[in-house]
Amino acid sequence: MTRPVRLTPLPSAQWNDGTRAALSSLIPAERANPEGAGNVLATLVRHLDLTRAYLPFNAYLLRESRLTPRIREVALLRIVLRCDCDYLWFHHLPIAQRAGLTDHDIDGIRTARCADALDDVVVRAVDDLVAFNTITQSTWDRLADHLDREQCMDLVFTIGGYQLLALAVNTFGVQDERT
Repeated sequence: MTRPVRLTPLPSAQWNDGTRAALSSLIPAERANPEGAGNVLATLVRHLDLTRAYLPFNAYLLRESRLTPRIREVALLRIVLRCDCDYLWFHHLPIAQRAGLTDHDIDGIRTARCADALDDVVVRAVDDLVAFNTITQSTWDRLADHLDREQCMDLVFTIGGYQLLALAVNTFGVQDERT
């Protein structure tokens, strides 16, 4: 689906110390520029208060969550797939591969036919949240076989956090840097 571009990245000439500071919780200072930040962050900085509020939460999901990077990426890939957010899907494929996901694993996420039991229940949790706005009891019980309570909480917030980001990326019409 082709989406209209509603918001473009903030042009280089409009970046200042406040813009760079708004990104500091997520990216290092040397990347706090339009090219280094990428189109999502360069678009978000059009609203500095929102960026300063949102990015620490996103940084928690990426770096401090109790989920392993692999499980985070399984959940993230499935929710951005369900949201039809190609930008985040293609941006996170190399991150997922660095987290240990193979092409076969990624195909399983795409088709909801994962060979790994934990990957499978994480995909099911995403699908439950999309379909029912909750995780069904049977899926929750299966999650509890693999994850502790805090990890289950982090999983729900990771799914919801990346659903929110995918909705924003799609709505704003953020364009892939590769094109």
